[in-house]
Amino acid sequence: MSKSASTSPVPTRPGASPAQGEQLWLRAAIALLLLFIFLVGIRGMGSGFKGLGKGLLEAFFLETSNPFVALVVGILGTTLVQSSSVTTSMIVAMVAAPANPLPIQNAIPMIMGANIGTTVTNTIVALGHIGRPDEFRRAYSAATCHDFFNFMAVAVLLPLEIATGFLEKTSGLMASMVGTGGGGKLPNPIKTATKAALEPITGAIEGITDDKQAASIILIAVSVAIIFLTLTGLVKVLRSLTASRLSVYVTRSLDSSAYAAMLIGVVITVMVQSSSITTSVLVPLAGAGLVTLEQVFPITLGANVGTTVTALLASMAAPPETAALAVQIALVHLLFNLVGIIGVYPLNPIRQIPLRAASWLAVTAVRSKRVALLYIVVLFYGLPAGLIAVSKLF
Repeated sequence: MSKSASTSPVPTRPGASPAQGEQLWLRAAIALLLLFIFLVGIRGMGSGFKGLGKGLLEAFFLETSNPFVALVVGILGTTLVQSSSVTTSMIVAMVAAPANPLPIQNAIPMIMGANIGTTVTNTIVALGHIGRPDEFRRAYSAATCHDFFNFMAVAVLLPLEIATGFLEKTSGLMASMVGTGGGGKLPNPIKTATKAALEPITGAIEGITDDKQAASIILIAVSVAIIFLTLTGLVKVLRSLTASRLSVYVTRSLDSSAYAAMLIGVVITVMVQSSSITTSVLVPLAGAGLVTLEQVFPITLGANVGTTVTALLASMAAPPETAALAVQIALVHLLFNLVGIIGVYPLNPIRQIPLRAASWLAVTAVRSKRVALLYIVVLFYGLPAGLIAVSKLF
């Protein structure tokens, strides 16, 4: 072997130049930095809620003690920010607030609502095909099967939770098995680092106002902005790391078994930290006729599970005294999706319900474009308003 060959730099991966390898390492470093800042935002939000005062929080908790109102909060919150990851991370922060934490019972319907709210992104993406009837029919059915699955899951699991507390009890048991109870045994260096990083922010806010409640409101606002911006940046960075292969991964999964495709949906969503990206990739593929509705469905369900990782990451920033609660509500998100899949997918007659509903709606939407638009308005805004109206009767 020649000297030049032996001393040549080794690419980071086959076919990659040293410069490309350096770019990958830089993006990975940026992703880790964004993740850390995201955890700082979670901790800041919890600290902000601690300073709001018991009376104000009790008023909010009283409203969300009604499961229908809590469900609406989750739906509307997610449709507004276009990300269930942001919503669930904020819910984790509220549950993990050092003082006056949001009760788990109130948070569970909010988590369910976030699952429904995140599906609006797919449906909006499908509207891009509205000018081509056949293409629009395929794309719209691929997008809305996600909606119908989440509605089925909520329709079954929310009444079950109200009657039995199944998700609360199971997640509590799992959280205790993880070992977060009592002393908060999650990685202490993360908590120490996030607390230290938050101190300059709280110090700057305290320099602006002497009013403790106003300072808390500012801290919450800043923390929400940090959470939103870092998650948005994290999604973009992670997507840039996998963008060239994302469609390839999805396409390959279509040739696998349904459960293998589901697993790939989980992995891809964890990689890009956004179920909306995973499922939105499927919509144009379905519109072009490259994939069928039956192939799209399991990947969509996998994406639902993959997106729960964000809440689990957010729970790592919880203070020791509420670490168990933070992990518990994050596990609720995971359990909700897993139980929904187990209840719907294995049995073909039940599995066909969301698929047939999506197909019927797509055909109807092709016949009347107004239906496609009204569906979004009614489902994500009209229905929440209706649920609030119903809640006032009880």
